[in-house]
Amino acid sequence: MNRVTRAINRAKEEDGGAFIAYTMTGDPDPNGFLDYVKAIADGGADVIELGVPFSDPVADGPTIQAAGNRALASTKELEDVFDLARRARRSVEVPLVLMSYYNPVMQFGEGRFLERCNDAGIDGVILPDLPVSEAQSYGERARENSVATPFLATPSTDPKRLRKITEAASGFLYLVARPGTTGGKEEVGNLTTKAIESTSPEVPDELPVCVGFGLSSSEAVNKVVRAGADGAIVGSAIVEKIADGKNPKDLRDFVSTLKRGTELR
Repeated sequence: MNRVTRAINRAKEEDGGAFIAYTMTGDPDPNGFLDYVKAIADGGADVIELGVPFSDPVADGPTIQAAGNRALASTKELEDVFDLARRARRSVEVPLVLMSYYNPVMQFGEGRFLERCNDAGIDGVILPDLPVSEAQSYGERARENSVATPFLATPSTDPKRLRKITEAASGFLYLVARPGTTGGKEEVGNLTTKAIESTSPEVPDELPVCVGFGLSSSEAVNKVVRAGADGAIVGSAIVEKIADGKNPKDLRDFVSTLKRGTELR
């Protein structure tokens, strides 16, 4: 069992669910990014996703697109991302998961990329635009380098495709809460809760189901965990705090509030 799954399972046993926080690597600048990562960990995040800045982020809403543009001023290459991830690894103990598009990985070389992930202490990589049908070689190389491979499913994923996704996934299954791009939304609708209720029984017990896209409050986090998700993922709401120039202590407190949403007692 990889570190990502262990962290999620431990949080589920202790609190009821895991909290996964997203931030953009290099945003607002390298030193500020490292301060914010430490604040996110101190706030109680069980896993931290580190976005890889990319020029054409098709799955991201305006908040994360803007964060990527800010980060590209200083974090232009994958080697910059690895350097910052390595530095973050020295200051936090929670698992770190990169979230990237496949193009930079392909240009860098799958094997080389995954070796760098291992060297930098990265525990997993999410590639939202890599179809599971084309991921066999990548998955084999990821296993060789002890890098988890979460894959995405949506409320409209059919059962046959879902089985293929869960067979290839490790770390967790990323269940997209709603159609569209990333971005905060105050309410968790019936589409999301029904997707959790229908998807979770189809996923092997050893693969946690974590829900993201559109969650922005402790109430939303609590609702998806109560619906049966093993964890909740918040990105845009955290990135907005960074964009607003909140100090690390304020971000830590905000993350702590979100984390409390996973508590079921």
